Amino acid sequence: MTPAVTAPAPGGRHAPVSPGTAQVFGRPSGVAGSFAPAGRRTDSPQPQVAAPDPVLAEAFGRPEGSDESLQRDPLATFGETDEPEPPADPWRDPESMASLSRPAMSAETVAPTTPGPKLGVRDVLFGRRIAWHALATLVVIALLIGVVGGLMGRFTAEVAAPLNSDTVELSTADKNDDTTARSSVARVAQAVERSVVAIDVRTSSAYATGSGFVIDREGYILTNNHVISMAANDRNVKLEVVFFDRNRVTARIAGRDPRTDLAVLKVDNVANLTVANLGNSDDLQIGEEVIAFGSPLGLDRTVTSGIVSALNRAVPLRPDSESDTDAVIDAIQTDAAINPGNSGGPLVDNDAKVVGINTAGLVPGGGSIGLGFAIPIDQAVPIAQALIKDGKVNHPQIGVNASSVRNDRVLGAQIRNVVDGGPGAKAGLRENDVITSFGGRPIESADELTVAVRTAKIGEPVKFTYWRDGRTFDGTITPASD
Repeated sequence: MTPAVTAPAPGGRHAPVSPGTAQVFGRPSGVAGSFAPAGRRTDSPQPQVAAPDPVLAEAFGRPEGSDESLQRDPLATFGETDEPEPPADPWRDPESMASLSRPAMSAETVAPTTPGPKLGVRDVLFGRRIAWHALATLVVIALLIGVVGGLMGRFTAEVAAPLNSDTVELSTADKNDDTTARSSVARVAQAVERSVVAIDVRTSSAYATGSGFVIDREGYILTNNHVISMAANDRNVKLEVVFFDRNRVTARIAGRDPRTDLAVLKVDNVANLTVANLGNSDDLQIGEEVIAFGSPLGLDRTVTSGIVSALNRAVPLRPDSESDTDAVIDAIQTDAAINPGNSGGPLVDNDAKVVGINTAGLVPGGGSIGLGFAIPIDQAVPIAQALIKDGKVNHPQIGVNASSVRNDRVLGAQIRNVVDGGPGAKAGLRENDVITSFGGRPIESADELTVAVRTAKIGEPVKFTYWRDGRTFDGTITPASD
């Protein structure tokens, strides 16, 4: 029940206190002041302090005989060691009595030592813990183990196969004395090799090697002009032909033609010459097997084989420091390896007939990449005959100079100038005309026109096609001698 609260009386006096509040917060009976007198007992109930729990009293009470108001912290000496009190020092205690002590130094008596008995194997190894008869037994066992191990090693060594032997004899197939060719290439090589020669051109400071082949029993040899150009321009050059049997013979130049890169040499007083069998290059087929003979890099009697890769390739041959050849050949392309030194050697078909003269090869890295070129034998024979007969050759020409043209309107050989009164002028050709066909052969460059004219015959009319101002015309032209 909540006691009623009376508002304070006017005039600053407190309102009367309720009996309940006075009983709780008022002074005990008989007390008028602020504090009750000491020892005065009142009739009102007072709080009583109960006896502590025995366990708590033992844990937190004062030790027996202690009259201190506060107990010492039991952890105050944690970690300290209990050390015995040092003995009394008479020098530090002024009240101590005089007494005698130990002398400053005391001499210790050392007993003399005598040498002991010498140690044996048994003492060192076993510390006298093994008897002599046991030690002897161990020695015998160790010897037996060594003997058995040696015997086993000897046995295994004898069982393993030896690395060397003086009883082994290697057997080979019986020697075949039959010299019959065992492949088509070998058959062709045997038939042609004796007609092929190596050509050496030497000066006091230079050396060149080429190839050639015998075309007549009187000692005529066909080769390339660029092989012997150095000898033709310097009389001090030594020119030799080396035959299959390594016989060296001095050669002379019977005739040469820088415009077709062909030359004929002549050797005298050579008996039993083997003449090459000439074939027909016009009958060649693309893909037909061919064999190249020569002396690449001075390696004479070298044979390589391949196929005919293409026909009628216009390949220009320009003069350089070692050759005055300035020609465009109508070449047979082959993948048979043709390297420097193969020049002038024969290109032979499977019937052992010469179908071309190895002349050039594209060797950008210094070796064959399967792009070799040979002069067709059908074009070489009339030139060789003319060189043997007269020492020179007359070539057909049409009296024009041309350059290659390739644009969106026309493709061919564009006329740059026309010689007055020449075959071209008579045929009605003008400057800037573009020849696109000659003798039925497509013309796509000036080199192809040069080859087409060189393969024509002097005095025989040839049909051709040319382009002028967007129109195409046909005409006839008669090549003349140069």
